[in-house]
Amino acid sequence: MKAVHFGAGNIGRGFVGLLLHEGGYEVVFSDVAAPLVDALAAAESYTVHEVGAGGQDRTVTGFRALNSAESPEAVAAEVADADVVTTAVGPTILKLIAPHILAGLRERAEDAAPLQVMACENAIGATDTLREHIAELAGEEWGALSSNAVFANTAVDRIVPGQPSEGGIDVTVEPFYEWAIEQGAFGGRLPSIPGAHFVDELGPYIERKLFTVNTGHATAAYLGQRAGLDAIAEALADEKVGAGVAAALEETSALLRAKHGFTDEEMTEYRTTILDRFRNPALPDTVDRVGRQPLRKLSRSERLIGPAAEAAEQGLAVDGLLSAVDAALEFTGDEQAQQLHQLLDRMRAAEVSPEAVTAEVTGLDPVHPLFDRVRDIVASRL
Repeated sequence: MKAVHFGAGNIGRGFVGLLLHEGGYEVVFSDVAAPLVDALAAAESYTVHEVGAGGQDRTVTGFRALNSAESPEAVAAEVADADVVTTAVGPTILKLIAPHILAGLRERAEDAAPLQVMACENAIGATDTLREHIAELAGEEWGALSSNAVFANTAVDRIVPGQPSEGGIDVTVEPFYEWAIEQGAFGGRLPSIPGAHFVDELGPYIERKLFTVNTGHATAAYLGQRAGLDAIAEALADEKVGAGVAAALEETSALLRAKHGFTDEEMTEYRTTILDRFRNPALPDTVDRVGRQPLRKLSRSERLIGPAAEAAEQGLAVDGLLSAVDAALEFTGDEQAQQLHQLLDRMRAAEVSPEAVTAEVTGLDPVHPLFDRVRDIVASRL
């Protein structure tokens, strides 16, 4: 069996690629980072180091690597006779790998089983998004090609922190992982992925993960940087920051119970597990890394505004989530943070209004029940 995985970064090697290898697939990594591709192509193995309670070292062998920028035809040929295609590239990059998958589907043998495609991204419906990009590129040809592949949405969860510079292609991760996959598309022919669980309806699992893991992680980063702390574990150990993260997750848990029917016990256990993971002192994760791209993380469907907006629509509490939004507006450390602060500076110079900034950053409509509260937070920067 063969799997083509787009994105040979830390998640790709330390989570998706590892499980595909353990499921019996030969893994072909595809990436545009030439030094990384060259290092993988020259290596016979790499090690995934699980740090924390119950962790162990896992060795990955039997892989290859291709540069999709330099050898698109070779990537298409690999896709053409692969059993599985997965991605870990970031939601905005899916449109850039769609041409490679489409090219592979065009070359696929007529009697081959459908290619099983799964986008493993921190986004709701990422595989649907990838399929839409492929179908749009194919145009009228998609009607004939669509039977060559099946597409299944997934929810993935594993903390992979920033890596030590001397680590090479080895990856350090936490022991915990979760990979939930919508099973309906496969028609009973499930891919071989050890530890994955196949579900009939993925939406509740995706939102539980995004609104707990991602929301909690971002909240810890933004409150932690405001408190002058460097590490996520250090932030969770701080009484004030820890209370702020707990408050935000109590609110997302209330939303998830109301929306998806999770029980109090399920959400309490899940929340406790997530917070224990964040506190893992063996993970060298920083508030700067986790908090990066604040503009994306403050957008309408993302980890802070997304659950806060839905909670406000249902009349549920959002104070903890809005405290995280407030702290996110102060985040420094990357290009998006600079863009955010430039926008706030324009507001202070009366070039744009607080309402305009709120709409641009969050995507909220002015009539939304959350809009005025977020606008007041933005206006407090005047």
